[in-house]
Parts: sequence; C-alpha cells; structure tokens
Amino acid sequence: MADLSNFNPNSVSNPNNNIFGLPFTEEEAAIVLLPIPWDVTASYNAGTARSAEHIVQAALQVDLFDSDGGDEWRKGFFIKPIDKKILLKSDYLRKEAELYIDYISKGGNTGENKFMNKSLKDINEGSNFLNNWVLEQTKQILAKNKFVVLVGGDHSTSFGYIKALAEKHQNFGILQIDAHCDLRKAYENFTYSHASIMYNVLSEIPEVTKLIQVGVRDYCEEESIFIKNNENRIAVFFDKNIKEAMFEGTTWKTIVDEIIATLPEKIYLSFDIDGLDPKLCPNTGTPVPGGFEVEQILYLFRKVKEAGKEIIGFDLVETGVSEQDWDSNVAARILFRMCNLIVK
Repeated sequence: MADLSNFNPNSVSNPNNNIFGLPFTEEEAAIVLLPIPWDVTASYNAGTARSAEHIVQAALQVDLFDSDGGDEWRKGFFIKPIDKKILLKSDYLRKEAELYIDYISKGGNTGENKFMNKSLKDINEGSNFLNNWVLEQTKQILAKNKFVVLVGGDHSTSFGYIKALAEKHQNFGILQIDAHCDLRKAYENFTYSHASIMYNVLSEIPEVTKLIQVGVRDYCEEESIFIKNNENRIAVFFDKNIKEAMFEGTTWKTIVDEIIATLPEKIYLSFDIDGLDPKLCPNTGTPVPGGFEVEQILYLFRKVKEAGKEIIGFDLVETGVSEQDWDSNVAARILFRMCNLIVK
C-alpha cells in the first residue's frame, strides 16, 4: 500500500497526484479506472471522447469524505493515462461519421456513393478495433485482481469490458441506468453504434443472462418489439411508469426493491449519465427530459450491494464537456461515491 503518512486528505488536492488528488500508483490501487476517449458513432452531440480529461480536472475539487463510505479511498483509486492514439483515431472517424450521418439524414442512398460506403466500412472496422482494444486492456487489469471502472466515451465503449468479464463469469446480469434502451440493430448502419450496445451484448455475449434497464424514456418501436420478444431476458423499468407510481404514493424504496428482485447474483452496473435529469448532464450526447437525481441512483446501487449482489464491473459513460464543465463536476462526484461503494 501507498505511504499515506504525509498525505493530508483535508488539504487542497495536489494536481501532481492521480485522480481525486490521491497518491496511488496503479499497482497500489484496488480500483483502476480506464478512460476510453471514443465517441465515433454519437448520433446527436459529440464530445464525450474528451470527458475523462475533464473529469480528472473536476475530481480535484471532490472532498475525500463520503458519509456512505468513510475513508474507503485509502484502498486506492487510480486512473490510467488517456491513450492519445485512440483519441486521434476517434477524432478522425468522428469526422467521417458526421459526413455520413448528414448524408443519410438528407435521404442519400449509400448504395450509389462509393465515398460513403468506404466511410461506413472504416467506421465499422474502427469500432471493431476499439472493442478489441478495450477487451485486451480490461483483461490485463482484471488479471492483476483489480476492479475496473470504465470511463467513457460513448456507450459503445462498454462492449469490450463486458466481453472481458464474460470470460471470467459464466452467468451475470447488467443493471443499466439510461434514458435509452440501446437495443437498435446497427443504428445508422453502424454495427457497434452507441445506440446498439445492449443489442450487441445480448446477441454476442450469452453469459449476460439478464438485462435490467431503469429510467428509459426515449425508444423506438423496433426496441419495444425486441423487449417483448425477449421478456425472459430483459426487464425494463420505464421512467414514465416509475414517475406515475411515485405520483400515486409508491416510494422509491419500494420501486428499488422491485428492481433488485429481478437481479441475478452477479451484476455489471452500466451508468449512462443521460439517465439523470438533464439539468445534471446538459451536454451529454442525447439529453432527454425526465430522469433521476444523483442520490436516487446511488441509493439504488447501495441497496443492490446491501442485498448481497456481487458487483463485478462498473462503467460511467456519455459524460459531456463544456466550458463550465458542470457535467464533469457531477460525473467526478458520482465516480468517487461509486468507487467507495465498490470497495466498501
């Protein structure tokens, strides 16, 4: 463990240290955060590829006392450096994707356009490359008996991590906080679109036996049909239904108990920040009215752990960036609370 004898957790954060101003190395840390600078297939607002660097800066303002976790940070949190080559690849392919999305949104026929077909091919190959890169990165960290927290990037970045966990765990579920179902097949012809992450997980990773979605409020008919055809594997707690139940007197605790009752023993937590009220994440890729307060979701996750469920992985994705960096501020505090909860 790191020598903390000269570290003052009540003092101003040292920017020369790692995330939250903590003086841990990767070897000393119980939790390793992996930033994924990628938002190639964002269908509305881009920018999440740079969220990790903004979150690291915002994290210097986070106080190291958590009433839920006390001093759990002493077990060590460490974020790996951002891979600039991945970021450059994302930037290049993002420009290609923007041209492609603009073309098809205006009714363009890709079958008659060799340039657009090449762009689509490059984007899909790039996304496949990213999946394999995340798979290998997370496998290396997991092999060192570390807990991995993935920091996106768009939601598609989670695929490789979930695949890595499937090599270690034969049966687990995903608890997804999200405004969207992400169950579209190859949205906008991007095989590994951010809007297709859970479709791809269910199609390609059989070890994921259950998907529980909470807060969904923006989805299409294709996704509704897919959910109905897979009721044995998918349970959705729609934002509208949650709000109506609460308007009529049902407590959030009762709803949380209902959610937990659907969970298997091992759980991967996938937190798309747009599951929150957009006042907390106005610059996320696709903000949607409705959603939760931060404490509601942290309460849910805390109750998941108190119920004896084993949390095997966690991601926080789709954090937007802005000059004011409000989104990053919110995300940094969520990450700190979640890291404390995970190692508690």
